[in-house]
Amino acid sequence: MAASLPYHEPDIVTILVQASFLLLLNITNFVLDRAVYCGLIGQIFIGVAWGTPGAKWLSTEAEEAVVQLGYLGLLLLVYEGGLSTSLKALGANLFLSSCIAITGISVPVGLSFILQELSDATPLQSFAAGAALCSTSLGTTFTVLRSTGLTRSRLGVVLTSAAMMDDVIGLVMVQVISNLGLSSTSISAVTIIRPLLVSLAFAVCAPLACVYMAKPLTLWLNSQRVRHPKGTINLLLSRERAPWIIHTCILTGSIAGSTYAGTSNLFAAYIAGASISWWDSEVPHLSCETSSTETTSTRTHSTENSFTAQSEVSEHLQTVNTETPSNVASETSENVTSEPREARSSGQAIFEQYYLQPLDRILKPFFFASIGFSIPITEMFDASVVWKGIVYTSLMMLGKLVCGIWLLRMPSLSSLLRRLTISMKHSSLQMSHFWGRFHTKPKVPCDSTSAPAGQSQGTSPTPQPSHETATQATLRHSDPEGAKPRSVYPAAIIGCAMTARGEIGFLISSIAESKKIFASTRADDGKNSEIFLIVTWAIMLCTIIGPLSLGLLVRRVKKLQHGAEKDGRLVRKDVLGVWGLP
Repeated sequence: MAASLPYHEPDIVTILVQASFLLLLNITNFVLDRAVYCGLIGQIFIGVAWGTPGAKWLSTEAEEAVVQLGYLGLLLLVYEGGLSTSLKALGANLFLSSCIAITGISVPVGLSFILQELSDATPLQSFAAGAALCSTSLGTTFTVLRSTGLTRSRLGVVLTSAAMMDDVIGLVMVQVISNLGLSSTSISAVTIIRPLLVSLAFAVCAPLACVYMAKPLTLWLNSQRVRHPKGTINLLLSRERAPWIIHTCILTGSIAGSTYAGTSNLFAAYIAGASISWWDSEVPHLSCETSSTETTSTRTHSTENSFTAQSEVSEHLQTVNTETPSNVASETSENVTSEPREARSSGQAIFEQYYLQPLDRILKPFFFASIGFSIPITEMFDASVVWKGIVYTSLMMLGKLVCGIWLLRMPSLSSLLRRLTISMKHSSLQMSHFWGRFHTKPKVPCDSTSAPAGQSQGTSPTPQPSHETATQATLRHSDPEGAKPRSVYPAAIIGCAMTARGEIGFLISSIAESKKIFASTRADDGKNSEIFLIVTWAIMLCTIIGPLSLGLLVRRVKKLQHGAEKDGRLVRKDVLGVWGLP
């Protein structure tokens, strides 16, 4: 083996090809993000054009480097999603996220057995195809949420947690498919159970470690820093790059540990980001004044100033509450009270300072371009493959769109009974109406003797609301606007965001093809099998149509939220309701 790599200056063709590749990735992303919030689609097509499926302008070594760097971008995307997650909101919506994830896994796998009639597939081949299409692209999900500004919303929390569960199941499917083959007759239980148990262990042990290890250690370090302001601990932790080193060690340690343990490193990156987010919000931190040397009088003076500032803020909020609408006042108070004490050392601030620029300009474009490298575009336009791929794509899109049914306003049985009772109470028909007989209420005479008690005969009676108005008012108070959205937009956003398959789908289908699970008569001449091409059509179209539909939906929602002129007045619509709130 060579002791070193000889340095050679790249030729001008290589420089122009790679420079145009990187520049067009960023330019396309900028243009499409401003138009439809899905610049990733353009990056995928540029990967197809510049890579092996298209013009083959990039060498194999360059494509491998792009894939490796792109996967680092995927890890950072998932890590940023964890930083933006509120664990309280995640726990409050865990049941709903689980229902969405289970629906997004079971329905595509079940619909994939249509391949037995569509392409003469065996049950094993149909299961492998469904395994490839049951996952959800985390990179696509987090990228679209960032572009649309829904990352910190309740809708974003539910979506990211459901996509993460699908990703864990998808990684389990990778382990299962990699151990299958034409000669395989059984699957070891360890192959399926180990990734699930390790993922569950990470999900359970990470919160326990945060509460019983990270929090006591932080409190002990705070006490040591207060007692010894010029000590080594305080000097080290007060440095500007200390939080970056700590966060990076947590991220890389979690990724390495999960990989060696046998579970998804993407899941570990998300857990690391969520743990740092919890540490920023739930653990008390030292302010700059506390960590520095100051006298007792200075501390007392600062305390008095803080109380004065708090009183001024409260007086200001009282003035705002009396002079402005309630919703504006609540937003103002929320912004004041929720401002972090040490924003510059928080996980989100460290990420934006050290990781955001290389992620946005290099790593994330490389990731989506690497997806384009995996699309065998030259073999996908056979007539039978095209129509079968489109039919299968429609079924796979339906399999993820039904995930949004959990956000539709479907009243429960108790709600239906309550509504029925209220409507019967305020209806002009008696109970005998339900047996086919109509009873009419007696007419109330309009003379003076029929006036209610406490009302003089000379005064006109107060107009009473109609039965329909009273019923509507009672229904409104008995069934207030809660977590259910007011429109179908949140359900449609969930369904479209879950549609993109991306990297996990291509990984599972490629493994199934290499293990000869998709083998057919077409595979004898060195070409890809027909089932593999059909599955690739579905993955590619879902990864393109899903983000595009989501971008158009969010664009429509923002237009409605912003308001439109109608009859000379500004009309605003609260389309997402509580699902659009942080």
